Amino acid sequence: MTTLDHEYVTWPEYINLCERLVAKVGLSGWKFDSLICLARGGMRPGDVFSRIYGLPLAVLSTSSYRAEAGTVQGELCIAKHITGVDTLKGKVLLVDDLCDSGKTISKVIVHLKHEFPEIEEIRVAAIWVKQQSVLVPDYYVVKYDSNPWIHQPFECYDDVSIQRHLEYCIEKYGKDGI
Repeated sequence: MTTLDHEYVTWPEYINLCERLVAKVGLSGWKFDSLICLARGGMRPGDVFSRIYGLPLAVLSTSSYRAEAGTVQGELCIAKHITGVDTLKGKVLLVDDLCDSGKTISKVIVHLKHEFPEIEEIRVAAIWVKQQSVLVPDYYVVKYDSNPWIHQPFECYDDVSIQRHLEYCIEKYGKDGI
């Protein structure tokens, strides 16, 4: 559902978008050797790719949206290590949820090529790409002609403390039902 500059995505819609993204790569006929996702946003679609393609999922943590409760992009931090694989080589599919500015993915591509010289080719798959993005992924499902704030279904947990979560679960399931 779109309202003004906001896009609200439900769980069923999100799953549909992930499945469609995997299908777009499959229909292209392009075969990749390694699969890497950017944490956190690319982890869920990356997991779907990993399960369907039967490949291990490498995870690279990046962070640039730390200011203003995660709504303002700052300096990009790329983790020193990648989890899930020993090396990346050959053809690599890089998965994320969103190309907002496109700057993060562009910098990650440069970083990966520098750190893993055995990489021959990197292609990018993302669910959404905004109009302002400097990078258009090789595979995407939704391309906006604007720059809406996308509210993903799991963001409902962003402002929930463990205490609030425990209270909710105890009220909903009872202590014995947890």
